[in-house]
Amino acid sequence: MFRTLAHLISDPNLQGTTTPDAATTFAIHPVQLSRWLEEVWARGGIANWPQGSPTSLRIDNALGDPAITGRLRLPDGLRNDTLRSGIRPTPPTPPTIPPDFMPSPPAALGLDLQLPLPWEHLFYAYLVESTGIVEIMSEVVRRYVVGETLPTPSVDTVVWVRATEELFFRDPPLFHIGGLTSQLRPDAQVNRRNAYWRMFGCDLPHPPRGPVDGQPWKRDTGPGANLRFIELWTELLRQVWVGIENDRNSSGANPTDANYVGYLCQTIGELLRLRRRNGLLAREEFAYVTMLSWFHLTVEFDTPVVRDLSAGAGLAGGNPADRLTAIGARVGITPPRHARELFELADLVSPLLWFIELDQFSAASNAELLYRLSGTPNPPLQATMARIIDLWQSATGDRIKDLAVSVRRSPAATQSAQPVRLPAPSAAVSPSASAQPFVTPSTNGSVTAPRA
Repeated sequence: MFRTLAHLISDPNLQGTTTPDAATTFAIHPVQLSRWLEEVWARGGIANWPQGSPTSLRIDNALGDPAITGRLRLPDGLRNDTLRSGIRPTPPTPPTIPPDFMPSPPAALGLDLQLPLPWEHLFYAYLVESTGIVEIMSEVVRRYVVGETLPTPSVDTVVWVRATEELFFRDPPLFHIGGLTSQLRPDAQVNRRNAYWRMFGCDLPHPPRGPVDGQPWKRDTGPGANLRFIELWTELLRQVWVGIENDRNSSGANPTDANYVGYLCQTIGELLRLRRRNGLLAREEFAYVTMLSWFHLTVEFDTPVVRDLSAGAGLAGGNPADRLTAIGARVGITPPRHARELFELADLVSPLLWFIELDQFSAASNAELLYRLSGTPNPPLQATMARIIDLWQSATGDRIKDLAVSVRRSPAATQSAQPVRLPAPSAAVSPSASAQPFVTPSTNGSVTAPRA
């Protein structure tokens, strides 16, 4: 959400022609940001895919029940009057710092557009959090508020620290849509892991920080964990690559199976929708992608906190992973080596999963769009899928292309790419006693490596 807000500040119509304004976004008062999120939730969201395409779909039906946003939103009288965000619909040029408050209509920035704003999928939050960005940036905030072990912050960084702590490391305002911590589930990091486990059957690649007994995010979930998601997702990527490799075949065997690709998309969609029945996890998804978009935006550009920590990567060739690595070195925490792939994957996979959940590729004729170059929209979906496959293979080590190529070149290539038997369900994952954290303690002793 906050990356979208940064785009809106520099480009109120979201034409994609200007650089997002992260500095002004971070300068907005946190109470205005909190209220703006309420306004965004009330309108629902859309998904655009691929990037740069005018194809937009409302995601309300993918939330389990299209009525969920309306049933959980603030009453119109409060949201449109007393609790307005007041974020200008047309920011001045150059923007006013700090941004002011517009108490009366028109609607706040981004809420006067014909369509609702794009929402990220929960898998976006999972992939970005897998970089270790929450652990690193929370340690930056902690050090700034308790001492002087980091370089002296600029005023802009002090404002960012205050907003970050207010928005994500304290209880939200009462009755806020993002208020997900309580006496019943007090630990925000455990709550996020619970959502990832239920939706994707995945743990984060690093253990939680602090004294956490076992794996509480897996307790009391019952049968509600999609343990087959990664298995089916990886198989989908393999089959799409088979299609890409054989797209231009004019003669000979072609193992591409559009029906199987459509079946995999249908099964993945059903699996995810099963966890969303009647709006389950809708609030959690909105809150967690919002949080991760804030930290992603922080390292996406050379923002004030990045510059103050001497972690700038420059406009040419810089990327969020390089900045995160440099910041992590300041606080003694090393992100995983594949952080760069995870950041890019998050943006590419998020709208794809929305389209899969909305049944856009379940039919064989539509499934072909994922790997065919001819007769597809512009930009072709094939190029986006090829990039996703490249990044996934690099990040996970799964030899997706090798397996697909072996099928293509096999003497039995005349057979369908669909196996004789569909993939069997995975066994439940038991807690690992040997899991090792990727976090390295700092030399000054102010950071303690989390226990596995």
